[in-house]
Amino acid sequence: MTHRSGFACFVGRPNAGKSTLTNALVGTKVAITSSKPQTTRHAIRGIVHRDDAQLVIVDTPGVHKPRTLLGQRLNDVVRETWSEVDVVGFCVPADEKVGPGDRYIASELRKVAKRTPVIGVVTKTDLAKPEQIAEQLLALQDVLEFEELIPVSAVDGFQVKQLEDLLVARLPEGPQLYPDGDLTDEPEQTLVAELIREAALEGVRDELPHSIAVTVEEMLPREDKRDLLDIYATVYVERPSQKGIVLGHQGERMKAVGAQARQQIQKLLGTKVYLSLHVKVAKDWQRDPKQLRRLGF
Repeated sequence: MTHRSGFACFVGRPNAGKSTLTNALVGTKVAITSSKPQTTRHAIRGIVHRDDAQLVIVDTPGVHKPRTLLGQRLNDVVRETWSEVDVVGFCVPADEKVGPGDRYIASELRKVAKRTPVIGVVTKTDLAKPEQIAEQLLALQDVLEFEELIPVSAVDGFQVKQLEDLLVARLPEGPQLYPDGDLTDEPEQTLVAELIREAALEGVRDELPHSIAVTVEEMLPREDKRDLLDIYATVYVERPSQKGIVLGHQGERMKAVGAQARQQIQKLLGTKVYLSLHVKVAKDWQRDPKQLRRLGF
């Protein structure tokens, strides 16, 4: 039996369902998902293990016209990723018309499509009527020459397995790249920071998402209780006014964020967690190369 192994990535504009799809394929939560666009900052890899293949999914930030240095860095991450994978899945939601953002990405993808197969993925079919889905598939044919077109829903599992097969079929033959049981090669601290950031983004007003960054300062087992992990993290915002939004009235919001993040982190690490969160202002960090580096971009 031949064994295939290689890398795939999903691209699409922000909120096209890329992270949810990655999680559905890997079967666990490795990429953070949020209704806020621009939540993915790192190329997080999810790993799908099969008897006949190992598919490593690289999750990229949504491509957009950059307005800040951070935006440019995110777009650079995407282009680097595209040029290094074996197959690309271009995600477009079933319930939204193909727009200028999608065409912009398609024009960028044309540069790699000669070397790298691109599969068109119509996501979120659970939110659309059959005729809407059919229209979307037709509309996509005009956007780019795809190797295959497939409608899927990560939410109800519709055709997720078929998409996996299409991606695997385009991987080169080769041995496993990661040990069995590995689901991601991101360091745990990065994943923990992402989960805190995801919790902090929920229910925040729209002007905030880009302005939140999280760093994990310390992650240590407690001296007297080996089954308890102490995590100290800092949530950075750009302006003092945003600090108030994140903290909420008498710190209520931050407490809720901590509780939600702690649950997710315990699930991820399989151990009890004590989580201490602080909110700090790092003035205009998205435009400052020094601060971007410090915050891990």
